[in-house]
Amino acid sequence: MPGRDGTGPLGQGPIAGRRAGLGGRQGTTGAGPAGYCVCPKCGEKVTHTAGVPCTSMKCPKCGTTMVRSY
Repeated sequence: MPGRDGTGPLGQGPIAGRRAGLGGRQGTTGAGPAGYCVCPKCGEKVTHTAGVPCTSMKCPKCGTTMVRSY
């Protein structure tokens, strides 16, 4: 086991590499469907809509670009 990670000499075995189990999602930053979009200027809070980034929404009260909050 060259890397002492259980992969064996050819990268085969029960673990099959150090990043096994991550499902190829390394580096993703998506926060999921739950949460809120919040205005950093006036504090207005609206429910986040799945598939719509908060940064593409404008505050309904003051028109400032919204940011994501959990």
